[in-house]
Amino acid sequence: MVIGKEVLIINMKQLILLFLILSSIEISSQDCTEIYLIRHAEKDRSDIKNRNPELNDLGKKRALKWVQVFKNIELDKIYSTNYNRTIQTVTPISKENNIDILIYSPSKIDYESFILDNNGSKVLVVGHSNTIPFFVNGLINKEFYQQIDDLNNSNLYKVTIFNNKISHSLLYVN
Repeated sequence: MVIGKEVLIINMKQLILLFLILSSIEISSQDCTEIYLIRHAEKDRSDIKNRNPELNDLGKKRALKWVQVFKNIELDKIYSTNYNRTIQTVTPISKENNIDILIYSPSKIDYESFILDNNGSKVLVVGHSNTIPFFVNGLINKEFYQQIDDLNNSNLYKVTIFNNKISHSLLYVN
């Protein structure tokens, strides 16, 4: 019987320790910022003079694939440039998560303010081949990523900021 009580006490201590660890993870996860960045899906290239084309059929399918990619991520905010192709890329995700799309201008981003404004949030940013890699570079404060090839609509960048430490990664989602 005594052995049983000792085991129970040890298990109770382990349970309390596990609870404290989980509680601290919950508290600290509130300080973790996750920023996901993608380029718009495939655009209609039939009129080379059109500076604001819509998505083509393949792009519409990719926009729906992005919904699946982000389905288990509880996004807090969604940012898009004010172009048909970017808004159409992110609209299915916006509807799925019941989140309004916030319009931003890549040339007017103050990265420090952006990070402060989104502290502790999970954010999706949609832009262009010539803006998204540089947006990531601005967030990480390092010239690391190059412009995306004009036919590549598959890059998913992730910037994580936790305890003032920044990590970043690039995935290819086809």
